[in-house]
Formats: sequence, structure tokens, C-alpha cells
Amino acid sequence: MRLLPVAALAVLLAAAPASAQQARWNSADVTFAHVHLNVADIEVHKRLWVEHFDGVLVERGPLTVVKVPNMIIALTQRAPTGPSQGSAMDHFGFKVRSVADFVAEWRAAGYEVQSEFTGSEGFPNAYLLAPDGVRFELQEEATLPVKVSAYHIHFWVPEAQIQPLMAWYAENFGMVIRPRGTIQTAGDVPGMNLSFAACPANAECGPTQGRAIDHIGFEANGLVQFADRLKARGITFQTEPRVIDAIALTISYLIDPAGVRIEVTEGYHLY
Repeated sequence: MRLLPVAALAVLLAAAPASAQQARWNSADVTFAHVHLNVADIEVHKRLWVEHFDGVLVERGPLTVVKVPNMIIALTQRAPTGPSQGSAMDHFGFKVRSVADFVAEWRAAGYEVQSEFTGSEGFPNAYLLAPDGVRFELQEEATLPVKVSAYHIHFWVPEAQIQPLMAWYAENFGMVIRPRGTIQTAGDVPGMNLSFAACPANAECGPTQGRAIDHIGFEANGLVQFADRLKARGITFQTEPRVIDAIALTISYLIDPAGVRIEVTEGYHLY
């Protein structure tokens, strides 16, 4: 497959329809927004997420993102301190029309396929690796109306931490707890499933900041008010809400009890 220069790619995609329609706010006034990756070569990732995922490239000031249905993938050119495996945010997942076709295309491009298996919902699944150790999962849905749609993010944490962490996301981000197939420890926020698994024995499932998946992001309908509610519950923000004019976003950061870095934004819904 011939690769377009990224500059030309951006021009072509500027006229394309937005592919990441944001879900409606929930009772906590948030929706899921993005994952943010640290990558050694941003040009490789721009092409990868556009060509294999039909993503829409958006560059605004210093921020580079690729929009896919249900998710924005933000990219920072910074060599990660480690792959996503080994952190509490092990991987994120997509639905595709055909796992076999996607896997064949992925292998033909020279990328790694970790495993193929039947997933928790009874459909063909696969684990794949993007450059820099970004792990993601595929699940087949033959009737999917688009090539790819983001579906879930998967926390791997010590078993004793799973239930308290789920309760934390339910209280603070309005997650509705419900099974995902055979996975009983899961829940939904608008636009995304959050699944929780026990960290394998003798494995490290540590903080995410600096790693390939640096953080996950939620969009708030009124970020300052949202932050005030969380602070009233004793939650400390790593970075207080602040306006970044160059990217037309208000942003803030906090760390969840498992060490997953969370960005809460206001303005991504306008991208």
C-alpha cells in the first residue's frame, strides 16, 4: 500500500466528515474522550492510525490527534518509558468487521500479532501490538457499519483493587456497572466500556505516566464544576483546570487509585 505524505494526508482529511461523534453526557456530566500515546516516531503513528483504522487526522497547534468512531487517539512524540503491558492500562480495544482480514493486513504491514482467540463475548478476537508497545485488542462484529469502532479500555490491577476501583469510577465518572460478555468486572461510560482484570501473578501493573499509553481522557460538560465536585470528595488533582488557547481546550489531570493517569478536558467535543 502506497503511503501518502502526512502533509498531503492532512489536507485530504480536512474535508472528511468527523469520525468520532461524541456520546451524550452521563449523570456525572462526562463522556469518554481519548487515549494519549507516547510515541518515538509520530509520523509512523499518524499513518498507522489513518491507514489501518480509517482515522481522521487533526493537527491543532502543538496537538496531534486521530479521530476514530468513539475515540480520539492523541499523540505525543516522546519515547515511552515502557510498553502499555506492565502498566495498569494494559490495552484498549476495537470492534472490526473481520478480525482475520484486519490481522492479515496488519501482518502484511510488518506489525506484530500477539495472539488470536475467542473473546469473552464469543466472537473472534486478537491482541496486536503497534510500534512503541501500544497493545490493542480486536473483537469481530460482522455487521459493523464502519471499518473500526473503539469499544473498550482494559485496566489490569491487583485483584483486591478491582472492586474498589470500579466503585471509584462509578462514583466519580458515572460508570454504570454491568458485565461485558463473561467479564463480570466491567461497566460503561458514554462511548466506552471500562473492563477490569486481575494483574497476572509476578507481573508489574504500575503507573501509566510516561509509558506507551500515558493516560486516558474524559470530556466534561463544565470542567471547573466537575473538578470542584471531585475535590469536595477528597480527590487531589495533579493539574488544576487551565485553558490552553493554542489547542482550544481546558485541561486538568488526576491519578486514579491504580496509578492510571486521567486527563479531564472541556472542548474535545468541538474537534
